[in-house]
Amino acid sequence: MASSSPLHVVVFPWLAFGHMIPFLELSKQLARRGHAVTFVSTPRNAARLGAVPPSLSARLRVVTLELPEVDGLPAGAESTADVPPEKVGLLKKAFDGLAAPFAGLVAERGSAGDVGGVEASAGFSRKPDWIVLDFAQSWVLPIAEEHQIACAMLLIFPVAVFVFLGPEHENKAHPRVTAEDFMSPPPWIPFPSALSYRRRHEAEWIAAAFRPNASGVSDLGRFWEAAHHPACRLIAHRSCPEAEPRMFPLMADLFAMPVVPAGLLLPDATDSGEPFSDVLKWLDEQPSRSVVYVALGSEAPVTVGHVRELARGLELSGARFLWAPRPPPSSGATDHAGELLPDGFERRVSGRGVVITGWVPQVRVLGHGATGAFLTHCGWGSTLEGLFRFGLPLVMLPFVVDQGLIARAVAARGAGVEVDREDDDDGSFTGEDVAAAVRRVMAAEEIARNAMELRKVVGDGARQEQYIDELVECLAACSATDEIARSLTGSGSVLLPVRKWKLYSIWEINFFFLPHTCTRKIWEMNFYWINKIQIRA
Repeated sequence: MASSSPLHVVVFPWLAFGHMIPFLELSKQLARRGHAVTFVSTPRNAARLGAVPPSLSARLRVVTLELPEVDGLPAGAESTADVPPEKVGLLKKAFDGLAAPFAGLVAERGSAGDVGGVEASAGFSRKPDWIVLDFAQSWVLPIAEEHQIACAMLLIFPVAVFVFLGPEHENKAHPRVTAEDFMSPPPWIPFPSALSYRRRHEAEWIAAAFRPNASGVSDLGRFWEAAHHPACRLIAHRSCPEAEPRMFPLMADLFAMPVVPAGLLLPDATDSGEPFSDVLKWLDEQPSRSVVYVALGSEAPVTVGHVRELARGLELSGARFLWAPRPPPSSGATDHAGELLPDGFERRVSGRGVVITGWVPQVRVLGHGATGAFLTHCGWGSTLEGLFRFGLPLVMLPFVVDQGLIARAVAARGAGVEVDREDDDDGSFTGEDVAAAVRRVMAAEEIARNAMELRKVVGDGARQEQYIDELVECLAACSATDEIARSLTGSGSVLLPVRKWKLYSIWEINFFFLPHTCTRKIWEMNFYWINKIQIRA
């Protein structure tokens, strides 16, 4: 749906493809609805993301900013895919160097100088109405505030992750310092929950996110600074209430602002199978739902030992499989992870197992009728695609970030089995652990039914389109409220920090965007009475 007056939205993701791809998908969805979108990234990343579809080129344009050099950062590195995990902090430091160029971009009329003709009619001729930013660039908020531009944070992780992390005030009241502190649910979750990093290697990673990295700032510090800034008007999540029914209202309560679903933001299933005709032909020859597709993402911290035990497990399982391994960063394998496989592995599994090096048409593989399960690291994007888009049960091998929490949530809904760990401290596992999980998933009809039911409930395409429509309505309504506020007070609106609220409709969000002069007076009062007023469409 398109509003009568198109919005101009600047979309600016963090430099990881797991972030850039859904941010770009949101950009395309906004452009399809008639809004002008300026997508901001670096030159190399923009090239790797590919050209804007011709049908959207009038309303979606890509603007690039040169990433500054930083000592210790490899030359040409512009994304997390270009650096080992220990250098991601340096990439964030370089990313912070984009503050001045981005400020200059915003200061220009329409974010890219004077425009006319088609671009003017598309909405590029005026300053942005919104900036959609990621967790990493809290320095965008003061720039937006200076130019009276509203900001929305798009978080590409599940809502449950940020509920677990919690707002700054809750972490000050209940400090977590050691890994053990992260191995149980936080006290601000008011209902029984298993939400925790129950394994030490997971907990140590998340504990490190609370400490400053090479950029001088912690990841949580970046997020908190952005989330609590008055220019941040709402948080949108790459999720939906069907996937996380209890987490959306709790997130809104904890962070005292509207928290809205952006839907799954899955790109169109358009990857070409022509270069991989042999792979697809092999799948065509396999029985229905008999193949385990194995892919651990592009940035999971996989070791040489992990690759070899995974291979041993696939061999022991006796299952048909299609595996797309990637070489660990420290392995020394110059071409592909196949160099690290056990001697004779491919010969022994010939006929029932295929190892593919390089890029794989994952969407086509996951959607193929022969694919019956997905062995995954449980990154959110992979989970959305495998489970919610195609209804595949998961064999789960989580490592870091949100992956452990996602695996627990999927297991709780009976749609997957997690690989046991031989050692919870370092996350090591054996081939026997892998084989047991694969066999269980491939044999359990109930797990397959649960996965397919989740696909029906969560992956409904019409409902996902509706979430984008509602997000657009939210942005448009809040922009209109800002205009009213400026006309009445000469200043922009700010978010009224009400702690207890529930989103019923777009009109209720409007109620929370009041002129600054009004909210200052209300802040001096006990304003929990606002909870009793529910404005429904």
